[in-house]
Amino acid sequence: MPRLPELIVALDVQTRAEAERLVRLLRPAVRFFKVGPVLFTACGPDAVRIVHDHGGQVFLDLKFFDIPRTVEEAVRQAARLGVTMLTVHTLGGVEMMGRAVRAAHTSPSPPRLIGVTLPTHMEEAEMRAAGIEGRPHEAVVRLARLAHRAGLHGVVCAAPEVAAVKETCGPEFLTVVPGIRSQPVQDDDQARTGDPSSAAGAGADYLVLGRPVLQAQDPLGAVRGVLGALR
Repeated sequence: MPRLPELIVALDVQTRAEAERLVRLLRPAVRFFKVGPVLFTACGPDAVRIVHDHGGQVFLDLKFFDIPRTVEEAVRQAARLGVTMLTVHTLGGVEMMGRAVRAAHTSPSPPRLIGVTLPTHMEEAEMRAAGIEGRPHEAVVRLARLAHRAGLHGVVCAAPEVAAVKETCGPEFLTVVPGIRSQPVQDDDQARTGDPSSAAGAGADYLVLGRPVLQAQDPLGAVRGVLGALR
């Protein structure tokens, strides 16, 4: 039997109080929480501490993307926060990602480095406007190959791209999959999506749940519903 993917709940909320309420509510069912730009801008490193104080683990999704030295120092500081995983952007290139890998390993407990490939709102028309050639899955595989070469542990990609990434980079190369949808959500701006079962069947290692949980009247019930669908 293939290993079931682990759920990551995205704490895409604007206040410390709301983040703490969600972590306290969901921690019995979920151990991983994503801290992204919104919450980190609002709370800073306290956002990480909220999760740690409740025994959870942090996926720090700040998508570092700059010159190699700047990203190296940012990763070094992030690693000191004790996060389990963090993101850098693959468009920064092999040298930037390689410097990030070296910086992460200065920590006694190095975080796993995950490369952001093509944001899940982008389709071919927007890719062309940005000067990115090919279809989404082709661009994602090219960027995943760069991340693998640089020594990253995996990439963020959409559910339809998981199988191609695994085939190209190997089964141990991690895939972190946002845009997970069992049913429509309000104001959805993600284009390349997938349901939990299809993502799991393709070999996804982590499923990121944001609005399907945050917009639910019963967030814990929504999480348990996804877990039930995976079994």
